[in-house]
Amino acid sequence: MRQTVIRAAFLAGIILGGASPAFASALDSQLQPVASPIPRETVQFNGREAPGTIIVRTTERRLYFVLPDHQALRYGVGVGRPGFTWAGATHVAYKREWPDWTPPPQMLRRRPDLPRHMVGGIDNPLGARAMYLAGTLYRIHGSNEPDTIGHAVSSGCIRMTNDDVVDLYSRARVGARVIVTR
Repeated sequence: MRQTVIRAAFLAGIILGGASPAFASALDSQLQPVASPIPRETVQFNGREAPGTIIVRTTERRLYFVLPDHQALRYGVGVGRPGFTWAGATHVAYKREWPDWTPPPQMLRRRPDLPRHMVGGIDNPLGARAMYLAGTLYRIHGSNEPDTIGHAVSSGCIRMTNDDVVDLYSRARVGARVIVTR
Protein backbone atom coordinates (compact mmCIF):
# COMPACT_ATOMS: atom_id res chain seq x y z
CA MET A 1 0.00 0.00 0.00
CA ARG A 2 2.76 2.44 1.02
CA GLN A 3 4.64 1.82 -2.25
CA THR A 4 1.45 2.41 -4.25
CA VAL A 5 0.86 5.75 -2.49
CA ILE A 6 4.46 6.81 -3.04
CA ARG A 7 4.39 5.86 -6.72
CA ALA A 8 1.08 7.71 -7.19
CA ALA A 9 2.54 10.81 -5.52
CA PHE A 10 5.61 10.49 -7.71
CA LEU A 11 3.58 10.23 -10.91
CA ALA A 12 1.45 13.19 -9.83
CA GLY A 13 4.67 15.16 -9.34
CA ILE A 14 5.81 14.32 -12.87
CA ILE A 15 2.43 15.17 -14.41
CA LEU A 16 2.24 18.41 -12.43
CA GLY A 17 5.69 19.58 -13.42
CA GLY A 18 8.45 17.42 -12.07
CA ALA A 19 10.02 17.20 -8.65
CA SER A 20 8.41 20.20 -7.03
CA PRO A 21 9.14 21.10 -3.39
CA ALA A 22 5.70 19.75 -2.43
CA PHE A 23 6.50 16.45 -4.17
CA ALA A 24 9.88 16.23 -2.44
CA SER A 25 8.19 16.90 0.91
CA ALA A 26 5.61 14.18 0.23
CA LEU A 27 8.38 11.68 -0.49
CA ASP A 28 10.38 12.86 2.54
CA SER A 29 7.41 12.15 4.79
CA GLN A 30 7.56 8.51 3.62
CA LEU A 31 11.16 8.04 4.79
CA GLN A 32 11.24 5.48 7.54
CA PRO A 33 13.64 6.28 10.37
CA VAL A 34 16.54 3.91 9.82
CA ALA A 35 18.83 3.10 12.69
CA SER A 36 22.18 3.85 11.12
CA PRO A 37 24.89 1.37 11.99
CA ILE A 38 27.04 4.48 12.48
CA PRO A 39 25.23 7.23 14.38
CA ARG A 40 25.70 10.85 13.32
CA GLU A 41 27.48 12.84 16.02
CA THR A 42 29.21 16.13 16.74
CA VAL A 43 32.93 15.62 17.38
CA GLN A 44 36.03 17.68 18.07
CA PHE A 45 37.82 18.50 14.81
CA ASN A 46 41.28 20.04 14.65
CA GLY A 47 41.73 20.41 10.91
CA ARG A 48 42.53 23.66 9.11
CA GLU A 49 39.50 23.52 6.83
CA ALA A 50 36.90 26.26 6.94
CA PRO A 51 33.41 25.67 8.32
CA GLY A 52 31.18 24.26 5.57
CA THR A 53 33.92 22.03 4.15
CA ILE A 54 33.09 18.36 3.59
CA ILE A 55 35.87 15.88 4.27
CA VAL A 56 35.48 12.20 3.37
CA ARG A 57 37.99 9.82 4.93
CA THR A 58 37.45 6.66 2.93
CA THR A 59 39.63 4.41 5.10
CA GLU A 60 37.57 5.48 8.12
CA ARG A 61 34.32 5.33 6.12
CA ARG A 62 33.33 8.64 7.66
CA LEU A 63 32.30 12.03 6.30
CA TYR A 64 32.96 15.19 8.31
CA PHE A 65 31.06 18.42 7.85
CA VAL A 66 33.24 21.10 9.40
CA LEU A 67 31.53 23.37 11.94
CA PRO A 68 32.87 26.49 13.70
CA ASP A 69 34.90 26.23 16.92
CA HIS A 70 36.93 23.13 16.00
CA GLN A 71 33.92 20.85 15.70
CA ALA A 72 32.43 18.73 12.94
CA LEU A 73 29.43 16.56 12.29
CA ARG A 74 30.61 13.01 11.65
CA TYR A 75 28.50 10.70 9.50
CA GLY A 76 28.97 7.07 8.53
CA VAL A 77 29.30 6.53 4.78
CA GLY A 78 29.67 3.80 2.20
CA VAL A 79 32.65 4.28 -0.14
CA GLY A 80 34.14 2.89 -3.34
CA ARG A 81 34.92 -0.80 -3.41
CA PRO A 82 38.45 -1.97 -4.30
CA GLY A 83 39.34 -0.65 -7.74
CA PHE A 84 36.86 2.25 -7.39
CA THR A 85 38.51 4.30 -4.66
CA TRP A 86 39.68 7.81 -5.37
CA ALA A 87 41.02 10.86 -3.58
CA GLY A 88 41.13 14.54 -4.39
CA ALA A 89 39.63 17.94 -3.85
CA THR A 90 36.59 19.33 -5.62
CA HIS A 91 33.41 21.18 -4.74
CA VAL A 92 29.66 20.65 -4.74
CA ALA A 93 28.63 21.66 -8.26
CA TYR A 94 24.88 21.32 -7.71
CA LYS A 95 22.33 19.54 -5.53
CA ARG A 96 19.08 17.67 -6.23
CA GLU A 97 16.18 16.41 -4.13
CA TRP A 98 14.97 12.92 -5.10
CA PRO A 99 17.30 12.94 -8.13
CA ASP A 100 16.89 10.96 -11.32
CA TRP A 101 19.66 8.45 -12.00
CA THR A 102 21.33 7.84 -15.33
CA PRO A 103 24.18 5.34 -14.94
CA PRO A 104 27.34 6.58 -16.69
CA PRO A 105 28.55 4.67 -19.78
CA GLN A 106 31.42 3.10 -17.80
CA MET A 107 28.93 1.56 -15.37
CA LEU A 108 26.63 0.38 -18.15
CA ARG A 109 29.57 -1.42 -19.81
CA ARG A 110 30.20 -3.28 -16.55
CA ARG A 111 26.52 -3.80 -15.82
CA PRO A 112 24.46 -3.91 -19.02
CA ASP A 113 21.48 -5.13 -16.98
CA LEU A 114 21.04 -1.71 -15.36
CA PRO A 115 18.27 0.63 -16.49
CA ARG A 116 19.38 3.42 -18.83
CA HIS A 117 17.49 5.95 -16.73
CA MET A 118 15.52 5.89 -13.50
CA VAL A 119 13.29 8.71 -12.29
CA GLY A 120 13.82 9.91 -8.73
CA GLY A 121 11.85 8.30 -5.97
CA ILE A 122 11.94 5.94 -3.05
CA ASP A 123 13.26 3.02 -5.17
CA ASN A 124 15.99 5.07 -6.87
CA PRO A 125 19.54 4.07 -5.83
CA LEU A 126 20.52 7.76 -5.33
CA GLY A 127 18.08 8.03 -2.47
CA ALA A 128 16.54 11.21 -1.08
CA ARG A 129 19.25 13.73 -2.00
CA ALA A 130 22.39 14.02 -4.12
CA MET A 131 25.25 16.50 -4.16
CA TYR A 132 27.14 16.32 -7.45
CA LEU A 133 30.93 16.66 -7.24
CA ALA A 134 32.42 18.98 -9.86
CA GLY A 135 34.76 17.46 -12.45
CA THR A 136 33.91 13.88 -11.44
CA LEU A 137 31.29 11.23 -12.13
CA TYR A 138 30.72 11.00 -8.37
CA ARG A 139 28.09 12.17 -5.95
CA ILE A 140 27.45 12.23 -2.25
CA HIS A 141 24.00 10.69 -2.13
CA GLY A 142 21.43 8.78 -0.14
CA SER A 143 20.86 5.09 -0.48
CA ASN A 144 17.95 2.70 -0.59
CA GLU A 145 20.40 0.14 0.86
CA PRO A 146 21.21 1.51 4.34
CA ASP A 147 22.99 -1.73 5.27
CA THR A 148 25.83 -0.73 2.88
CA ILE A 149 26.81 2.25 5.06
CA GLY A 150 30.19 1.62 6.65
CA HIS A 151 31.29 -0.64 3.80
CA ALA A 152 33.31 -0.31 0.57
CA VAL A 153 30.67 -1.23 -1.99
CA SER A 154 30.04 1.64 -4.41
CA SER A 155 31.47 2.50 -7.82
CA GLY A 156 33.14 5.53 -6.23
CA CYS A 157 30.18 7.55 -4.96
CA ILE A 158 29.85 8.38 -1.28
CA ARG A 159 26.67 6.79 0.11
CA MET A 160 24.79 7.91 3.21
CA THR A 161 21.56 6.86 4.87
CA ASN A 162 18.66 8.91 3.54
CA ASP A 163 18.21 10.53 6.95
CA ASP A 164 21.88 11.58 7.06
CA VAL A 165 21.99 12.83 3.46
CA VAL A 166 18.88 14.96 4.05
CA ASP A 167 20.63 16.49 7.08
CA LEU A 168 23.90 17.12 5.19
CA TYR A 169 22.02 18.48 2.16
CA SER A 170 20.35 21.10 4.37
CA ARG A 171 23.76 22.24 5.69
CA ALA A 172 26.07 21.99 2.65
CA ARG A 173 26.03 24.77 0.08
CA VAL A 174 26.62 24.65 -3.66
CA GLY A 175 30.29 25.53 -4.01
CA ALA A 176 31.28 23.86 -0.73
CA ARG A 177 34.78 22.42 -0.81
CA VAL A 178 34.92 18.61 -0.74
CA ILE A 179 38.12 16.77 0.17
CA VAL A 180 38.27 12.99 -0.27
CA THR A 181 41.22 11.15 1.31
CA ARG A 182 42.25 7.51 1.43
